[in-house]
Amino acid sequence: MRNPICLPALFFTLAVACSKENNHQNISAAGVQNQQQACTATLADAENIAIFPANNAWNTDISARPVDAYNTAIIAGFSTWPVKTDFGSGTWLGAPIGIPYVVVCGSQQKYSVKFRANGYDGNYGSESDKGPYAIPLTAPIEGNGSGDSHVIAIDKDSGILYELYNASLNVDHWEASSGAIFHLNSNALRPKGWTSADAAGLPIFAGLVRYEEVLKGTIDHAIRFTLASNNVYPGYIYPARHKTSSTGLQHASLPFGARIRLKANYDISTFSPHNQVILTAMKKYGLMLADIGTNMYISGAPDERWNNDELRELLRVTGSNFEVVKFNP
Repeated sequence: MRNPICLPALFFTLAVACSKENNHQNISAAGVQNQQQACTATLADAENIAIFPANNAWNTDISARPVDAYNTAIIAGFSTWPVKTDFGSGTWLGAPIGIPYVVVCGSQQKYSVKFRANGYDGNYGSESDKGPYAIPLTAPIEGNGSGDSHVIAIDKDSGILYELYNASLNVDHWEASSGAIFHLNSNALRPKGWTSADAAGLPIFAGLVRYEEVLKGTIDHAIRFTLASNNVYPGYIYPARHKTSSTGLQHASLPFGARIRLKANYDISTFSPHNQVILTAMKKYGLMLADIGTNMYISGAPDERWNNDELRELLRVTGSNFEVVKFNP
C-alpha cells in the first residue's frame, strides 16, 4: 500500500489488516464469452514453472550470510510481535483471507488497464507498465475490492506475471492505481524509483506462501512480509526499487528489500509438518520487506485447504527469533 489506512490487527484471528467488502462488479454475458476458451490452467500449474531464475534475489539462499551490525537495534522495534499468517481458509469480513491469484494459458485475452486515483489511493500510472494485461475479467480481487485490492495472473505458457494494485473492474476493462508486468525468465528490475503493484516495486506473487508448494513440502523462495511505518526506513535496497514516506530511523529500521531470517538454532520440531515447511523457508530464504502494514504479517494466498488453527501455531514465533541479514555497509 502507498498510504496505509489500516486499523490495528487482531493477533489471534486470521484477520487481514484492512476491512473488506464485496464490490467486485458483475460481468456481462458478452464479457464472459470474451474470456479465454478451452484453458485448463489450475493454481497447481504455477508450481510447475520457474518463478524467476534460480539466481534471482527471491530464490537465493541467505542462510549463511552475515548478520547486520545493527541487528539488535532493528529487531528491538518488533521483537515481541508474533508471526501472523495473513492468509488462510474461509473468509474475514466476507472476503477470502489472503492475496488471490489465477493461472491462465497463453491464449488468455488481454485487456487494457486505466490507471486512475480513487478514494483509497492515487494514480501511479506514470510508474506502471501500460499493458495490455492478460488478466481475466473474472479474476478475484483481494478483499473483494476493499483495501489494497491486488489482482494477480500468471501466464503459465508465456511465463509472464501480471499484477495490479487498488484494482477494480469497469465492465470490459480493469482500472487500477498501478500495475506491473514481470517476465519470469528474467532478473530485470523495475526502473529505479518505480513502484509496482507493491509499495517496494517488487513482484508480489514471488513472495506468497501458497498451499500447493506447502503440499509439495518445499517453499523455495523468500516470503513477503510487512512492518509498521516506524520500523520501515524511507529507502530501498536491491531488489526493491521504490520507497514510501515511512518514519523509521537509520540503523534502527529496515528499508524495503531488506531481509530477516529465522535463527538457525530455533527449534521447529514441535510444529506441524506444514508449518515446518514455512519455518524452514524462513531460515533458508528469509522474509523480504515489501510493504507497510502490521508488524510480522507474512503474505500468502487463500485456499480452502488451509487449516486456520494449524496456522495459528506460528504465533509462537516472534520477531525476537529472527535476525537481520546484513545490508548496512
